[in-house]
Amino acid sequence: MNPGQSEDGPPTAGPHGAGAGPLRDYEAALDWLDSHFDLERLLGGPEATAPTLDRMWTLMGILGDPQDSVPAIHITGTNGKGSTARLSVALLGACGLAAGSYTSPHIERVNDRITVANEPLDDESFALAISEIAVFESMVIDRCGERPNYFEVMAAAAYSWFASTAHVNVIEVGMGGRWDATNVVDAAVAVITNIGADHLEIIGPTLADVAAEKAGIIAPNSIVVCGETAPELVGIVAGVASDNDAELWRRGVDWEVAARHPAIGGQLVTVVTPFGEQSDHFVPLHGAHQAVNAACAICSVEAFFGRSLDHDVVEAALADVKLPARFEIVGRQPTVVIDGAHNPAGAASLRDTLAETLSIGPEATVGSSDAAATRRESKGVLVIGANKPHDPGAFCEALDLGVFDAVVATAAAWPRAIAPDDVADAVERVAAGADHSPEIIPIDGVDDAARWAMDRAGADGTVVVSGSLYVAAEARRLLGARPH
Repeated sequence: MNPGQSEDGPPTAGPHGAGAGPLRDYEAALDWLDSHFDLERLLGGPEATAPTLDRMWTLMGILGDPQDSVPAIHITGTNGKGSTARLSVALLGACGLAAGSYTSPHIERVNDRITVANEPLDDESFALAISEIAVFESMVIDRCGERPNYFEVMAAAAYSWFASTAHVNVIEVGMGGRWDATNVVDAAVAVITNIGADHLEIIGPTLADVAAEKAGIIAPNSIVVCGETAPELVGIVAGVASDNDAELWRRGVDWEVAARHPAIGGQLVTVVTPFGEQSDHFVPLHGAHQAVNAACAICSVEAFFGRSLDHDVVEAALADVKLPARFEIVGRQPTVVIDGAHNPAGAASLRDTLAETLSIGPEATVGSSDAAATRRESKGVLVIGANKPHDPGAFCEALDLGVFDAVVATAAAWPRAIAPDDVADAVERVAAGADHSPEIIPIDGVDDAARWAMDRAGADGTVVVSGSLYVAAEARRLLGARPH
């Protein structure tokens, strides 16, 4: 089928061999999955091995190379790749295509990593998808001498499921690109949202190294949508694109956010792509960075189709987009914002969005976005947690602690979580040089930290939960159901 056509509607068949396998039910599938080495939990720990795609290629071959069954958009980047993926799926859906999407980590449940049309697999489907991989794992061990890891199992399950349930794949890289388990696909469109100083201990040590790793997803004769603008880094991407006879679309040259205007509940965005202008689309997301992500998604889907998207299609796709834990306002009285930013670049975007949207911070814009409805004299309360090897001090420097009356240091229930006392020490070192020094308190447990913050903020205050997507996820489980 041509990727621009949808003659018979979304495929409905289950995965190859569905119904067979050693896993009895959803709980058994989770237990089996959790028995695998998980790089996300250890990230460079002593059990980590040298980067290789041998296990993944072996598994794909055993499954019949399902990653080649449908065309794909492959997305990498330091920040924004999850948002860009979700926006791209919505755009593809508005064009009549069922888009399978694999992203990580999950916010609520592990099922969230494998979605069709931005809807997670139900428990039965998830168990079937994982069970199929379990059937063939012994063959991988026989050929490679070791088990696939957690991320490889999930990626393989996603590719196999999508082969019979989706018209197109939107695949988010876990980390880097070249050696990521998702990089067994020759995607029609490769997206590099940006290139920043994250995970330098693994894919660095320099930004040039990071750029080369991320450019490793570029397939022959593809289109590359590049959101990075630093000339030296774009040059590296351009070199890899040229080596693969790929066409490069550069932000600021071939595509850009031409204009944006904050509005109640989001912003109006005008985007220019190689196919022309997309004017005044309402994007129900806050922050300049989300305008860029929306532009990147529009550009990526236009690259996929090879034509401009109809204005009405884009309007319909963007109108109902929701991004959990991305500047998500989950409550009022106090206003509670949950944001999964975890590095300095993400913290800077959060800082600017707080100023623009809630008038919190020295750069607050009077009359912008939701500010008129939420402006208050009191400053905010920050709940922050961080995971090794991230530096909570660098995060706080970018965020600007001077806009908060109090900071609660906490930790998610996660193996790499930094202890609350250590987070508090890092915050204190940064706060010592600030004009305004907030009260700093360590509290074990995200739930208790969030409750303390809400009490401290009061009905007219603002609570911001950030620093780690895992902290954001735990806070969201506590606060997400609150009326607002």
